[in-house]
Amino acid sequence: MTAKSDKARPTPAPPVITGRTAIIAGNGSLPLAVADGLRQRGQSPFLIAIKGEADPELLARKDAEISIVELGGLIRILKAHDIANVVLAGGVRHRPEFSAALKPGNGNLSALFRFLRAFRLGDDGLLRAVIATIESYGFRVVGAHEIVPDILAPAAGVLTRKKPDREGGANIAAAKVAARAIGALDIGQGAVAIGGRVVALEGVEGTDAMLQRVADLRSARRINRQGGALVKCAKPQQEVRADLPAIGVSTVENAAKAGLSGIAVEAGRTLILGYRETIAAANAAGLFIETFDQEAG
Repeated sequence: MTAKSDKARPTPAPPVITGRTAIIAGNGSLPLAVADGLRQRGQSPFLIAIKGEADPELLARKDAEISIVELGGLIRILKAHDIANVVLAGGVRHRPEFSAALKPGNGNLSALFRFLRAFRLGDDGLLRAVIATIESYGFRVVGAHEIVPDILAPAAGVLTRKKPDREGGANIAAAKVAARAIGALDIGQGAVAIGGRVVALEGVEGTDAMLQRVADLRSARRINRQGGALVKCAKPQQEVRADLPAIGVSTVENAAKAGLSGIAVEAGRTLILGYRETIAAANAAGLFIETFDQEAG
């Protein structure tokens, strides 16, 4: 594969999205990237911060703040501000208790029942149910990548100066199989392989915590070999309008701390947050970043 320059990277045209858009914002940089993308298109986004999740910078710019279970309150806010589209952006670290949603005025019974049942599901099942519930009130849910399509990982290739060697390729292949397997079970989106053997799988704790486990294993000499690769890919049944796998500068930094040689992600179905900064960080750390095509079947 040939290396690609981030300067030459094509920027796809965003699709036409009419009407005002609300961003239901969790943690991380994605919500503000979506908000900025909308403003660049001459639109006025409405930022709804999720209590206990949104970052301080977003809280300073929020238009409203709600609990993740305030379905009725959310619908009232969307209607009051003439919202047509909704984007779910950012991470959610904590799952709320069922009982918190059982408040008078928290939505019609049918939608509330669907909403409550969703909290028993895995992440993808939960997101599908939440999206269906929001859309049942007449709003259109769109993906963050539909607002800022240039955050999607580009077509298959190597994005950094460093390329994976033969061992790196073997690690990518092993971790890719594992990541797809746990994705099919709606568990996680990432895996790490070292020496051609899978040593860590992503669970509900997320990618950074998995990489910390790898670093701890190295420190404890449970992993003797140097190198290794992190692979992230969408789940086979992924709801692409929310929770696409993502990497960014912090991913690169944590992969370097874990002693890995590089990162491979699925093209077109992974977000690279802060693209130029992420590639620059990988080049500075001597890591490769490669993208690969979605496999059929």
